[in-house]
Amino acid sequence: MATYTCKLALTASAAETLSSADAPSAASPTIINHSAYDIAESLTASTTVPVTDALYLSKALVAGAGTIDLTALTNTLGDAVDGTTKKLRFCRFTAPTTNTGAITVDAAATNGYAVFGTAGKVVISPGQSVAFFLEGDGVTISATVKDIRLAGTGAETLNVTLWIG
Repeated sequence: MATYTCKLALTASAAETLSSADAPSAASPTIINHSAYDIAESLTASTTVPVTDALYLSKALVAGAGTIDLTALTNTLGDAVDGTTKKLRFCRFTAPTTNTGAITVDAAATNGYAVFGTAGKVVISPGQSVAFFLEGDGVTISATVKDIRLAGTGAETLNVTLWIG
């Protein structure tokens, strides 16, 4: 059985160059580097936020509809992965630039898994990505809490990363 070490790094930094009007006493342009609130995590089956499975899939919609069943996934080796009793720890949804329309991601009407909260949904346009680190707050996957609904306009594709544990 495979083990995983999942590394999450989210960095947003900016260099702000002040003009002489902004910093008149400076000998030359002053640069302020901003980098705060970065996330750096390394998750395994034995960390406080455990990850036992890392799944990467490309989900093609059929007639504008698709479902991700967290109890019926397949890993890289083609083995079945059942997320029952585990929690979603991290997910990323990426819509390829070749998609012709946006895809809405939310909980399915029946047996829905509310990734973004009970009334939450995300609309992902072509070329956009959304990542969500649930840390320890993900809902436990079960037979009645398992399905993520994908809704589009045709045959769009969504590339999906799921870490569960």
